[in-house]
Amino acid sequence: MYRMKLKTHPALSALQSISIICQATMAVSPRPTLTLQQATELTRQLYGVTVTEISTLPSYVDQNFLMVDEEGGKYVMKIMNSEESKNSTLLEVQTHAMSFLRKHGIPVQRSIPTLKGEVMSMEEIDCGHGVQTYCVRLMTYVPGKTLAESPVTTQDLYHVGKLAATLDKTLQQLESLHLDVLEKDDECWSLSNIPLLVDYLSVMDGDPLQEVIQAVIESYNSHVQPKISSFKKGIIHGDLNDLNIIVTPVDSGRHEVSAILDFSLLMTDCYVFELATAIAYLMLENPNPLDVGGALLAGWESIMVLSDDERDSLFLLVLGRLCQSLVYGRYNVKIYPDNEKYLLTTAKSGTRLLTKLWEMGKQEVERKWFSDTNMFSVSE
Repeated sequence: MYRMKLKTHPALSALQSISIICQATMAVSPRPTLTLQQATELTRQLYGVTVTEISTLPSYVDQNFLMVDEEGGKYVMKIMNSEESKNSTLLEVQTHAMSFLRKHGIPVQRSIPTLKGEVMSMEEIDCGHGVQTYCVRLMTYVPGKTLAESPVTTQDLYHVGKLAATLDKTLQQLESLHLDVLEKDDECWSLSNIPLLVDYLSVMDGDPLQEVIQAVIESYNSHVQPKISSFKKGIIHGDLNDLNIIVTPVDSGRHEVSAILDFSLLMTDCYVFELATAIAYLMLENPNPLDVGGALLAGWESIMVLSDDERDSLFLLVLGRLCQSLVYGRYNVKIYPDNEKYLLTTAKSGTRLLTKLWEMGKQEVERKWFSDTNMFSVSE
């Protein structure tokens, strides 16, 4: 997920300007495509690490490798797309935020310094379509499985919600001279920009789901947009999906979070957006998706309580995130056909889930979520 800055005509509305930026960004292909040999050699040159085993890991528009060295140590190399790599200040703030969170007890990966002592390196690489500059980072490997692969309990989800709110609350203390780079009004994935989806709905032509997505957008415009200015804001992770949360089993069939991954969407935005994003994605692979919302909400509100307006908007924000993932995933498949399986991850169960939630309606879904939340409040 990446962005670019464009100059737009002053007569254009803010949403029109953002839409132009998003469409121009998605029209290019800055995704790195290093070979295994290139990545192996790069690791040796930058870090002095001799790689004996290497394999690719899934990613949206970046490139990730799992590496094993001579002594059996494991690492993850992350190569950012060339568009995001242009903003080195933003990448430095992301890396600084991860280090800050680690020091405050939040489980995140550590960036391993290069032989020169740098936590990230800007490298000119030719992936077969000309030399481009990519940001390269070598990260510690965290054992475990993604939350999507794990049979988590509602109690596990409660603790995920609590950790998500704790992460955002901890980031309130983050200090840097460059925090302004996290003000991303033109970020297509921000839930404040759900109205932009109308410019991409052509990719859904012929799919009956298009009518549901259109209805969600219209409901969002009527019932959520007017309230956003009252939502509490701060620095958020921005992409707490079930592939960015690593868990390990503990006693009695429970799991604990061993790492939060991927801070590439770190931004200043509404806190309720963080919760809505987590609910949307964590429902996808859960055999009882309606049990997810109440558990995450209860955990979240044990740290940060939502306002009445934020609670009232949660249902449509969750549906809006599902719509974004479904529409942008299908749109990006045209640009990255080789990455279709990953880009359409949400589509597998997201189409059915979105339809079900919309048919149930706001009142019924909220009754379930809020009732479950109250049960957690009593039991905790």
